[in-house]
Amino acid sequence: MADGRVAVVGGGVIGLSVAWWLAEAGHEVVLVDPAPASGASWVAGGMLAPVTESWPGEDDVLALGRASLAQWPAFAARLAGVGGDPRLRHDGTLAVAVDSADAGALDVLAAYLREHGQDAARLTGRELRALEPGLGPGVRSGLSVPGDLAVDTRDLLRALIAAAEKAGVRFVTAKAVAVRTGAVELEGSTVDCSVAVIAAGAWSAALHPALARLVRPVKGEILRLRARPSALAPPTRTIRALVESRPVYLVPREGGELVLGATQHDVGFDTEVTAGGVRDLLADATRVLPGIAEYALTETAAGLRAGSLDNLPLIGPVAPGVVAATAHHRNGLLLAPVTAAAVLSLLRGEPLPAHVRAADPARFHRHSPTSQEVPR
Repeated sequence: MADGRVAVVGGGVIGLSVAWWLAEAGHEVVLVDPAPASGASWVAGGMLAPVTESWPGEDDVLALGRASLAQWPAFAARLAGVGGDPRLRHDGTLAVAVDSADAGALDVLAAYLREHGQDAARLTGRELRALEPGLGPGVRSGLSVPGDLAVDTRDLLRALIAAAEKAGVRFVTAKAVAVRTGAVELEGSTVDCSVAVIAAGAWSAALHPALARLVRPVKGEILRLRARPSALAPPTRTIRALVESRPVYLVPREGGELVLGATQHDVGFDTEVTAGGVRDLLADATRVLPGIAEYALTETAAGLRAGSLDNLPLIGPVAPGVVAATAHHRNGLLLAPVTAAAVLSLLRGEPLPAHVRAADPARFHRHSPTSQEVPR
């Protein structure tokens, strides 16, 4: 097969973004995935929120997320010009608390953000309801984070597929079973390549020995609701809430739709939606936005996020000619621009910025070199 081919394994938001950018840069790209634009990317909430996702002790995660967030407006505009509008929203986030323990957790988050130069205005329950009248009386305090963004996940994926196809990416709808230097092994055939990029999310660990035990599936359940004519309109901003220490997020969409999520379970590759998960999400969400009890429930789904050992993704070489771009956990959508740019820089032999070098998979292999040559 042709010399210099890049095989990207995985057709979620990371794999599609990487494939699109590499193809636009002039690489011959093959994307391998049995069902592109499905899985965790399809059911994700669409929050681009490194600030409200951050927590003390995860400075590298915050730095990487903030760097990628800064790239998102240009990334979305570039995508809109060639693939379609991903409907980037600039309305910001309200992080809200229901009880005193939840308010204390927001105090910790606010202090951490101040240490990193990030403004997050404290608001009382009354001030929050002035911004979002649908918030319930039990919401007692919160933070306003105006810099957070959100995107319509499904419009984003459709746009990425169109952009990748226009750039010349060839799609191979087959399952990869292993990746090695010089080839991606499929069920019954092989794709030869100079460089393979593993972007298969929760399934990445099984594709190469260097990723074994470094990537795990983390199940998340989501609900999609639609405001009926008699119901209150959804909020204009993303609402991230703590309800008796349980996280729940509510992300508005065009057309009166609302996405609910935040369940997180280490249960292997189980993608069934449970009655308990639906019950808990609805119970907590209605304490935050009581009016959604009158909404139509239009979809239930579960996806598998790709978790790492330290919540930081794996971006970098793992063997000669094999690059990891995986384990983005809850931040796959957010980190798509910075990951695509990093993989392109690796193939060009360019140095990576410090916030990307922190995600080098070699951090888990202390006796391995910190970088390996990637053939170009």
